[in-house]
Amino acid sequence: MALNGTSTSIQPDYDRKAELRAFEETKTGVKGLVDAGITEVPRIFHLPSPENLNSQQPELTLPTIDLQGIDNNLIRRKEVIEQVKDALESWGFFQLVNHGIPNNILEEMIKGVMDFYEQESEVKKQWYTRDTSGKTRVIYNSNFDLYAAPVTNWRDTFYCTMAPNPPQPHELSPPCRDILLKYSEQVMKLGVSLLELMAEALGLNPNHLLDMGCADGLAVLGHYYPTCPQPELTIGASNHTDNSFITILLQDHMGGLKVFYQNQWTHVPPIPGVVVVNAGDFLQLITNDKFVSSQHKVVANKVGPRVSIASFFTTGNIQTEKVYGPITELLSNDNPAKYRGTTLKEYVDYYNAKGLDNTSALLHFKI
Repeated sequence: MALNGTSTSIQPDYDRKAELRAFEETKTGVKGLVDAGITEVPRIFHLPSPENLNSQQPELTLPTIDLQGIDNNLIRRKEVIEQVKDALESWGFFQLVNHGIPNNILEEMIKGVMDFYEQESEVKKQWYTRDTSGKTRVIYNSNFDLYAAPVTNWRDTFYCTMAPNPPQPHELSPPCRDILLKYSEQVMKLGVSLLELMAEALGLNPNHLLDMGCADGLAVLGHYYPTCPQPELTIGASNHTDNSFITILLQDHMGGLKVFYQNQWTHVPPIPGVVVVNAGDFLQLITNDKFVSSQHKVVANKVGPRVSIASFFTTGNIQTEKVYGPITELLSNDNPAKYRGTTLKEYVDYYNAKGLDNTSALLHFKI
């Protein structure tokens, strides 16, 4: 296999497509390379310039929101709505405590994803596919945008659509079968609560975003970031925004997530029992830029592996006729619509074809 760590500048005959194909044909992802004992990062993963892993900038801190008491204390609820509004208008991200998902379920979910990736390669290969037609419920591969993105990311992922039509247990991989169903149920409940708070933060009826279909679909992504011999040469996940309404992220204890805010990258250290919430592109589109879908990335690490679970509220690849544009109630002569209407599928298809190339897919839908 033609995967080696030599710099592209020394190898003018570097055939990226051929190396991508060779990598894909292994069906063992980045973990397969690490298991094989590589000591240099192959060229397909190289960033144009090395990642600065030792930034000296003062760290900012992501807002933390406590959901305790929001359902039985009106004053508390109003405080939380204000905090949600402030966080989504500025950071586009916040951390959540007292969110209602029991700690044992969070821990089991992290273990379930780890166990999926720690299976024997031959067992895992049966789940490896790029078929997004819905024939298989679990789509496991490395880099959804493998042939489109300028830099291959140092991570493997499985993607599973959990709503609107939940999978049957036999359609899921045994190591995470039961917990994926349990966790998704809890995440859906939390997402509904958050979308009610977000609607109120926009000055709308609590059910407004739910009635629009923002919680109609849920996709759960299990990411695995293997240890990396030369972490400064590559990236766990290129800077990007999410193609969802909202994303609820559970990360293990390893860290590596960074959010772009006030012109600098801020590390989001993992805190046990805490989940991270962010606005996706679709929330920015329907709120006409009131709430921001912020750039974020994951750095590679010599220590690992790292596991995270991203739950996307989106109907994604499912074909629906529903067209989304900026919410009429938020528009005025001074604040006209900035985006054209689009279906979620059109948006996701464009996002996936473009790949993670450090630009926002929203630009394509601007009026």
